[in-house]
Amino acid sequence: RRIQEILHQILLYLCIQQAVVFIEDAIQYRSINHRVDSGSLRLYRWYYSKICQWGLGFTIAVVLGLAFIEKPSSLTYTSDIRFKPKPWEPPCGLTEGIEMVCLCIFILDVTVKTYLIGWEEFRMNKWLIGYTVVIAASVVDWMLSISMMCSESLRVRRLIRPFFLLQNSSLMKKTLKCVKRTLPEIASVILLLGLHICLFTMIGMLIFAKSDVRSDHILITSFLSILIWLIILILPALNIDIFIYVFSFLLGTYLLMNLMTAIIYNQFRGYLLMSVQTSIIRRRLGIRAAFEVLCCPVPVLSILCLHPPKPVYSSPVLQHIQIIYSHFYITVLGNVVALANVICICTVLVLDSEKSGLEKNNFYMEILNCIFILYYLIEMLLKIVAFGWRGYLSYRNNIFDGFLTVLLLVTHFLYPVPGHVMALWEMVRLVNMLIVFRFLRIIPEIKLMAVVASTLVDLVKNLRAFAGILLVVYYMFAVLGIWLFQGAITPPSNTSMDCGTFEQLEYWPNNFDDFASSLVLLYNIMVVNNWHVFTDAYTRYTTEWSLVYFVAWWLTSSVMWVNLFVALILENFTYKWDRSNALSVEDVERIAYQSTVQLIFRYE
Repeated sequence: RRIQEILHQILLYLCIQQAVVFIEDAIQYRSINHRVDSGSLRLYRWYYSKICQWGLGFTIAVVLGLAFIEKPSSLTYTSDIRFKPKPWEPPCGLTEGIEMVCLCIFILDVTVKTYLIGWEEFRMNKWLIGYTVVIAASVVDWMLSISMMCSESLRVRRLIRPFFLLQNSSLMKKTLKCVKRTLPEIASVILLLGLHICLFTMIGMLIFAKSDVRSDHILITSFLSILIWLIILILPALNIDIFIYVFSFLLGTYLLMNLMTAIIYNQFRGYLLMSVQTSIIRRRLGIRAAFEVLCCPVPVLSILCLHPPKPVYSSPVLQHIQIIYSHFYITVLGNVVALANVICICTVLVLDSEKSGLEKNNFYMEILNCIFILYYLIEMLLKIVAFGWRGYLSYRNNIFDGFLTVLLLVTHFLYPVPGHVMALWEMVRLVNMLIVFRFLRIIPEIKLMAVVASTLVDLVKNLRAFAGILLVVYYMFAVLGIWLFQGAITPPSNTSMDCGTFEQLEYWPNNFDDFASSLVLLYNIMVVNNWHVFTDAYTRYTTEWSLVYFVAWWLTSSVMWVNLFVALILENFTYKWDRSNALSVEDVERIAYQSTVQLIFRYE
């Protein structure tokens, strides 16, 4: 019987461990398809601990950062090819040794993952299979580099390194799935855009036949030159006064580009809603949270309780203070006072706008600020009495108001230096800026402003995946650019230069001679900053087929990614607005909380 009790306790402990791990999987958006024996659970929790995950992220950052040190090195004070000194090249084996350490960590990572999920799950997981293939290809390429004493001109593993970043983020994987779903529709619009450009190209060749017409240093004599010219015309970064511009610009920019945005948004809509489709399962949060209490009760209580209970007072005076300062009208009164404070500051600033620092009389401004700051202090103290410390700090608006109130007190009463006029004036300006900043407390009280503000906050959270994938695309195109165009741009031998060309504008630092300058050049093209100048230069220094590379980068970054970014903004705002349209102002913060709780149980 004693043995049975011990076995029962062991089994109960194992069940509790499994429940805790499943709850942690739900909170961290992880799959529950993994081994659940006692030893595997310990390894699983160790693997997903903050130390291991931060270490893996640091390893990925190191292996990606090797591109700045490897040949061609970016360790120079300038990328201008006219003044660029010979960069420091690491000795053979230095970066290779660091890279092998990183690859060993990745091998350990994929080994642990495979063991935890099992062979059957591994065979169905395309990302892990791709992870293994990329590691194997990197090791083979690394061995070739060592065998050639680091003298090889092409390192294939540099091009596939961004895969390590992609496979480590479930949010990036979801975003890639969305992009993959959108690609067929994007391809159809791009095809239509290509037909449109080719049509106007042929028309241009017929109109300008047997004539050398120059427009912004692009010679209109061949099919390819007219093609790139019309691509430039589609962009709003260049204005060329030719009648064909009207057709190409209006039809290309305002019709095809806006059609592209509409199609991408239509395919992208529902991106956020897809993560909350399992709402029935998420409603079981209370049942699952009971298991999480066994692991970490404090975070669970903070999730389940929006705000702690108010303190109970026996004194009638404190009871009346609690009733008054717990009411919504006190918040409205505080906003009115903050608005009056800002109006007073604006009035004084307008009256003193044409006076010098010595002529300005800050006495009235100081008196007004002192009165308003005392009101803010009294409001903060009475709210603390009404809600208690924990209750006061459970509201983000109170934390914002309290922090600025304390900062105003310290600035206004401790900062002034007696007898120093400029110090007093600087103090007044600082206090005024803090008061104006405190006026932002009205944002949560106005529904439309609250929705817009919450959209911006959520946008920053969701942009991490977009920024990560954009980093991957930047990395791959930069490596390709180095392979194709390294050393292509050379300093001119003569001083005669046409106006508006690459040479005359002195764009020499924008080249593909190293990784850092490649990233800068790709950014200039993405924002359409005189990109026709770069394309013209590289077609002259290399071949006209270099346009394929630049057009591909423009389509990927400036067309597709910008439209996906617009779709993300629209989707965030539409989702927030639809959820809050029928609710009161004070429910907007609760909507953000509910959305967060729902997103806890989204699946990979």
